Amino acid sequence: MPLPAALANLRIPLIGAPLFIIAQPELVIAQCSAGIVGAFPALNARPAEMLDEWLTHIKASLAKIKKDHPEKVIAPFAVNQIVHASNERLQGDLQLCVKHEVPIVITSLRPPGEVVEAVHSYKGLVFHDVISVRHAKKAIEMGVDGLILVCAGAGGHAGLMSPFALITEVRKFWDGPLILSGAMSKGEHIFAAQAMGADMAYMGTRFIASKEAIAPDAYKQSLVDSQATDIVYTNLFSGVHGNYLRSSIIAAGLDPEHLPQPEERAMNFSSPSAKVWRDIWGAGQSVSGIESVETVQVIVDRLVDEYTQIKAKLCS
Repeated sequence: MPLPAALANLRIPLIGAPLFIIAQPELVIAQCSAGIVGAFPALNARPAEMLDEWLTHIKASLAKIKKDHPEKVIAPFAVNQIVHASNERLQGDLQLCVKHEVPIVITSLRPPGEVVEAVHSYKGLVFHDVISVRHAKKAIEMGVDGLILVCAGAGGHAGLMSPFALITEVRKFWDGPLILSGAMSKGEHIFAAQAMGADMAYMGTRFIASKEAIAPDAYKQSLVDSQATDIVYTNLFSGVHGNYLRSSIIAAGLDPEHLPQPEERAMNFSSPSAKVWRDIWGAGQSVSGIESVETVQVIVDRLVDEYTQIKAKLCS
């Protein structure tokens, strides 16, 4: 099945993954104006009323860039909604997405039935994060338009399945859009994702190390300095397994090799004072491909060059 028209003419088939706390309008605008889908979690807009302002600003900014530079490829943007009982803002945030007709809504955790209905009311798209075949089938039952396969090595909340295995299994029953996430940082990786059966790639950690991201400088430098072996996979910090930077765990006074057993807890995505994400830094194994902090435009231009070169080489 071909990609929806809104995604057919990007510079490269790439979505900048929503980054909790870090992604804000200027990062999203930079990604979209560079020709890839930019995304942010609705919960990043605090207080809740600010989401309306953010959406207005993003839409107006992208429209102005397109008017001033009609030759540029301006990609659509996406908003991430956490579908979970702990997210008390979901209904209000979803209403604002409908009001602004957000082109793509990315949902996480529970099957997003109510979100699908709302977004489809204005012909928007819903892509859902999954880490297993079981999650994929539930999301399809809810009517999602695409699946984001969050595989081993992805930053933040991630699964353990190999992308080879998960794509192969999901493609047995789903011919719709597939977006692959997991340890990608180069244009060659995006092309490889397509060769494996995905339609697009999903890249988050690489854009934390961008000038437009509001991550602390120490966080960005840690991404540059780290290798894949510096990523720790644990469910200690949020109740759901995820990947985190070893250096931030050590800075918080913990031993990454001997982390305490996690206690049963309710997930909390709404508290800006939560230690996870603010002090315990999420990152994927793609840190192995991050060598410097650059602007989004420079990062995307390089990805396009790498993608174009490897495609020409392997398809010649």
